Amino acid sequence: MFFTYLRRELRRRRKAALVVASGLALGIALVIIVSSVSSGMSKAQDKVLESLYGLGTDMTVTKAAAAPGSGTQRPRFEFDAKDNDDDAKQSSDRVMVQGFQTLSAATVDKVGTQDGVADAVGGLSLTVLKVDGQFKRGEFKQNGTGGTGGRGGSTQPQGEVRGGGASFDVNSYTVYGTDVAKQDLGPLTSSKITKGRTFKATETDAKVAVVDASYAKEKKLAVGKTVTVSGTKYKIVGVSTADSGDAAANLYIPLKQAQTLADSKNKVTTVYVKAADSQQIDHVKSAIQKNISGTTVTTSADLADTVSGSLSTASDLASSVGKWLSIAVLVAAFLVAGLLTSSAVSRRVREFGTLKALGWKSGRVTRQVVGEALVNGLMGGVLGIAVGLAGAYVVTAISPTLTAQLGGSGGGGGGGMFGGPGRQAAAKSLDIALTAPVSLSIILIAVALAVAGGLIAGAFGGWRASRLRPADALRRVE
Repeated sequence: MFFTYLRRELRRRRKAALVVASGLALGIALVIIVSSVSSGMSKAQDKVLESLYGLGTDMTVTKAAAAPGSGTQRPRFEFDAKDNDDDAKQSSDRVMVQGFQTLSAATVDKVGTQDGVADAVGGLSLTVLKVDGQFKRGEFKQNGTGGTGGRGGSTQPQGEVRGGGASFDVNSYTVYGTDVAKQDLGPLTSSKITKGRTFKATETDAKVAVVDASYAKEKKLAVGKTVTVSGTKYKIVGVSTADSGDAAANLYIPLKQAQTLADSKNKVTTVYVKAADSQQIDHVKSAIQKNISGTTVTTSADLADTVSGSLSTASDLASSVGKWLSIAVLVAAFLVAGLLTSSAVSRRVREFGTLKALGWKSGRVTRQVVGEALVNGLMGGVLGIAVGLAGAYVVTAISPTLTAQLGGSGGGGGGGMFGGPGRQAAAKSLDIALTAPVSLSIILIAVALAVAGGLIAGAFGGWRASRLRPADALRRVE
């Protein structure tokens, strides 16, 4: 009889322990998966921001573009139809500052002296419009002679011109003037040199260029070749590939050369700023806005608010719905574990009542229950960590693609929100592969939750066990 009771009791305990461990495992696994996915989305958003700013940039300082009609002029192209050369080919380039009004280069130094600024570097963003084509002379077909013409009274032939006209192709590309002495800040840092080399610090005014890989492939450019910008030839010393797949500019040249091309000596369009302390970015932004009037300061947080698309939606879901779902499941798991442990203690009245009759103190019985619950919690933690790691691995293996929609012009005065070159164009999309990295901190949190779950369940059961009396055991004697 006793052994039958013992076997039945052990089976009951194992089932209860399995239910408790499984409930805790489910909650812990969900926390790991949601946390790892959220971490992956944060990295994806950082990658998007790097494509806008460049690695290491915390904020940019710009000056909004002038409103339309306030003295700005559209580029004009002038061509000559040569009388002595049929089908004469024509070509004309126009170099324009892109997106923003220019700032004095002295602004870079002024920004660099602000409290909390670790470094500041200027850049000049340009757009080059290139028009190539030819005028086609028409064929004159005479129909006869007409009246007098001109002073000499000579008769003029009458007829019509057929087949005349013009055919021109308009192409544009972006050029970015970078400070070659400080290449660790700004848009070029979001690209890797895949062929050739980057700029040398001594090439501050050299006719050299780094070309984006996609543009190089399109135009059949390579290291060692030359590219002509508004009549000036630049030797290509390197080919860069953007980490995000979206380059900041088609060509990069030394800042002084860009200023010369645009007739903007000692001018920049963007100041890239690195804060000394990432926790003081808002303070640095306020200082710059206060001390350098007429400028717009845009931080990474400002840019993050402009990123939309499935990446933003999924991130919002993970940070809101996912977080609260994890909390709800954990609370439910803790309550279920506590109630099951308390129920198990109620079924063990004979055992605990007998132990108390034999001299066990209530504290010893409570520690016994808490210890068993803690073991169940750790078992649930191990199982939950295993399931969570498996879920994170599946997400990384599948690598679902999310789309980040980058808004176009949007800053004050139509200047655009983005401080990098090529960012004032129409909205564009970036496809980002989602990963779910699991950090050591997430594992430690999971272990802490497992211990907390065991202690909470033990507290329920321990409280119930502490209230048992030896007399209760006698009532259960069969």
